[in-house]
Amino acid sequence: MENEIKLASGAMVALGVATAALVVMPYLQVRDVPAPARLQPYTDAQLRGRQVYIANGCVYCHSQQPRDRSLGPDLERGWGRASVPGDYVHDKPHLLGSMRTGPDLLNIGARQPSKDWHLGHLYQPRAYVKESIMPSYPFLFSVKDEAEAQREGEQPLKLPPGYGPAVGRVVVPTPEALDLVKYLQALDRTYPVLPAPAKP
Repeated sequence: MENEIKLASGAMVALGVATAALVVMPYLQVRDVPAPARLQPYTDAQLRGRQVYIANGCVYCHSQQPRDRSLGPDLERGWGRASVPGDYVHDKPHLLGSMRTGPDLLNIGARQPSKDWHLGHLYQPRAYVKESIMPSYPFLFSVKDEAEAQREGEQPLKLPPGYGPAVGRVVVPTPEALDLVKYLQALDRTYPVLPAPAKP
């Protein structure tokens, strides 16, 4: 009986130390972190796009947390400065991700601001990045007669030669695709996180 009490006591102490180190202390460090001055809250369209991002499992292949130079070559890859807690003030739930089957996306809005590029890349990734293993998302688009798309005032995709539908047909994005691109374009954390040095 004495051994069971010692075992249970040891387990409780270990659990308490782990909880303090992994939950309580980080919470105390970041609970009052203010948003950086240039970080804007998401618009309604961007929030809808964020839900499309979550629903399609983008977080399973893309992280949103560039690492410090001492931990990896993320800056050299062009993924941006190391993230800080303030970068995620408006993110609930956080989409940090842990897999990097594809590139980190925290600054994709700065690296690739083009709406046309994003839409085309979602429709057929290999048209833009030949070696890409990203799946295409054709269900976020409709293929229509060109005349019908013009009547409805829809803007067809500008796809590279050989990737579009048959002559007279065009690919148009759904509202979900447009919202997803607005969210991706909002991922721009290139603002400085430290105040400018004081002038002498």
